[in-house]
Formats: sequence, structure tokens, C-alpha cells
Amino acid sequence: MKYISTRGQAPELTFEEAMLTGLARDGGLYVPSEIPKMGHDEIAALSGLPYEDVAFRVMWPYVSDSFSEDEFKQIIARAYAGFEHAARAPLKQLSANHYLLELFHGPTLAFKDFAMQLIGQLFQVALKRRNESVTIVGATSGDTGSAAIEAFRGLDAVNVFVLYPHGRVSEVQRRQMTTPQDNNVHALAVDGDFDDCQARVKDMFNDFDFRDEVKLAGVNSINFARVLAQVVYYFTSAVSLGAPHRKVSFTVPTGNFGDIFAGFIAKKMGLPIDELVVATNQNDILHRCLSGQGYFKGETKPSISPSMDIQVSSNFERALFYAYGQEGAPVAALMEELKEGGFNVSQGAMQALSETYISGRCSEDETLATIKSELSTSGELLCPHGAVGVKVANEHIKPDVPMVTLATAHPAKFPAAVEKAADVHPPLPPRMSDLYDRPERVTRIDNDLAVLEDHIRKTRAN
Repeated sequence: MKYISTRGQAPELTFEEAMLTGLARDGGLYVPSEIPKMGHDEIAALSGLPYEDVAFRVMWPYVSDSFSEDEFKQIIARAYAGFEHAARAPLKQLSANHYLLELFHGPTLAFKDFAMQLIGQLFQVALKRRNESVTIVGATSGDTGSAAIEAFRGLDAVNVFVLYPHGRVSEVQRRQMTTPQDNNVHALAVDGDFDDCQARVKDMFNDFDFRDEVKLAGVNSINFARVLAQVVYYFTSAVSLGAPHRKVSFTVPTGNFGDIFAGFIAKKMGLPIDELVVATNQNDILHRCLSGQGYFKGETKPSISPSMDIQVSSNFERALFYAYGQEGAPVAALMEELKEGGFNVSQGAMQALSETYISGRCSEDETLATIKSELSTSGELLCPHGAVGVKVANEHIKPDVPMVTLATAHPAKFPAAVEKAADVHPPLPPRMSDLYDRPERVTRIDNDLAVLEDHIRKTRAN
């Protein structure tokens, strides 16, 4: 299996090379040169298997040139050993044909743990084998940063720098990033929004002298290994609801498009997915684009679902690559237009997108109302992101197709919003009960590439 850039001008890489590289040197994102298929019987055989066994069968074709079978099975086992639910990603029924996929039972209470715990183990094995070290730099709107820090803290071969928008994450999200005391992990509070943080990370990758000097690696959802790990729970949940013998739909609250793109990969692999529903909050650039209004950046408005406060959704480039027939040149041209504010999608590509994705939007008031109503009707306490997904999912449920909404975070990560909506204060799990008492380590820093690079150089050396 080789990996190619969405912009068509970077060398093909193995899985391990693409994982350690992150962003392609032409600015594109790596995708597999082909998507392996799973037959009807292979999918049916997943029924009743432990999560780790399904993970191995789904991901193995993508990584087999970089790891041995036994090596990869051990990596998976270590990655999910710290999850608190035996099913790893359990389903809860909300109503007659609507299910919630709980993705918050990992170490940092968010779906990012599924990918980050795996990628931490993959990096550790690969770097030890190569006798190399790397500097990981990532941007976060809240959950990726804490998941990355948790996955890589204490590792000798890795320095981690996480950029997050100062004042625009929840207190729990911030403290999960700033309270670890390991010397190899660093939280940087950037004066700006998430799009600023993400742009600076991409600028660092495109500064090849700096990139090579510090041996830069990325674990944002630009890294295909992140997307690959998320493909697995589409299979586990769909099979438990009757796949491959019947179709299943999914609604995904999304900002950076990685989680919903994983659903696209699952569908291309042969999982009988009926609809992939993109759910956005008031920062609805994806909904506007999928509704035929083009992809044009606006102001990022702070919301009670901050992990979705994004205008430039990195993984949408991967969706465009497939919508444009896996041609790199038109994607590269669109990304140049994006630098000037946005672009229109061609008619043919728009048709391809509409055959794969539908979308919906949820306002702040609707988010609060959904948290309150769902607690009353099903007894399920949702985080604001899950509430966005549930509201949009309810608008697209069909009587004969199960709908699965991805619950991407534990409600305790957003206590103020949940309490405002439902008059219930969601407690942290006992293992995190002292989070507010732990000392914080954080650096407030300008939204300036030179300042950031200089800080990483100096701090990495210590």
C-alpha cells in the first residue's frame, strides 16, 4: 500500500513514512493509493468480536508493509487498554431507530483518544526501530491537544507542542492540556482562533528548513493514521445494528471533517452506509458548501461547542480529492483560492459530494434545547457537540434505516453549557476528580510564525 498526496506533487510513501511525515511536502494530505475492500462475509464475520480484533481486521491492509501482524496486534492492545468501557465504543439507544455511539470512554474523555492512543503506540514502535526522535506540533480546538499530550507524555523520542486558541476552549479541555508535568509536552495558548493555530502549524510544515531542523511530525487529523483509527468504530457499530445485511446511517458533529471522512473510507471499503450526515454548529461553512453555496471563509464565532469552531476544515481537502476524481491539480488550485477567501466547487464535484454527504446546522439555542429535551426523553446527558449531532440526525432519520449519532465527548468536558441547558452539573470521572487542583504549565504566545518557531527551537533543546 502506497500513500499519495491530494495535490499530486509529493513522492509516494509507505504507511510508516506517511505517518511520520504528516503533511506532504507539496502542502497536500496523504491518502491511500487505493482503498481495500471487505466482502459481505468478511464484514459479517466481525459480529461479536472484541473491538481490538475488529480494529486489526479493518486496519491491517493499510499498515501491513510497515508492521508485522504480531507487532500491530500488540500496538492495538496497548492503545485501548486504558479505555474504561469493555466495548470501547458502546451504543446507547435514544429512540426507536436512533442510536448514540459513545466515543468518550478513553483517557481524555473524547473521540480523539481512539486515534491518538493508537498513533502514540505506532510512533513509539517506529521511532525506536529507526533510532530517531521527532518534534510533534499540532493545533487543537480543544480535544486533539489533550489526547495528543496524554498519548505522548513521557516518551523519550518525542517532544510535543500543542497550539490552542487562548480563551476559546473549555476549562476542562484547557486543564487537560496544561496540567501534565512531563517535560516533553508543552501547551501553547495562541492569541487567535483555531484557524490561526492550524494555519501556523501548516506554515511550519511548509518551512522546510525548520521542518528538517527539528524533525517535524504531525498528529492532527492531517495525519491519515488518525483517520484510519476512526474507521474502525463505523464497522463495530454498524455490524452490531445488522450490517452487512442492512444499511446504517451516521450523523457526525464535525469541524475539521476527519471523523466524517473516516465514514467515507468505511463506505468505500464496503460497509453498507446509507447516509453520512455532516452536522455543524453556527460556524456552518461545511453545511453552506454542501448546500451548494461554495466554500468561503467567514468569521469564526465562539460557541458552546468549541471543538467545531472552525472555518478551514483540513480534511475537506481529502473529500475534494475524491470528488474531483483523485486528480491533484484541481485540488491544489482550490487550496490556492482558499488563501484568498474561498472557492466554488465545480458541478461535477458537487454532484459527487452530494452523492456521499448530506448536512444540517444547529444554532446555539437549538443545542441547549436538545441537551434539555434528550435528558428528559431518553435520560441521556449530551455534551454540546453530541447535541448538535442529535438535532441534525433527528431531521434525517428514515423509518427503515438505523441512524447512529457520534457522541464525540463526555458532557463533563463542557460543564457550563450542560448545566445551563439541563440544570445538571456533569461530574468528572473519579480518576480526574482533582483536575481543578493540579498546577498548570502553559505559555501564552503571539500568533506569529517566527515567534512560535523560535520558542519551539529553544524549548525543544532543553
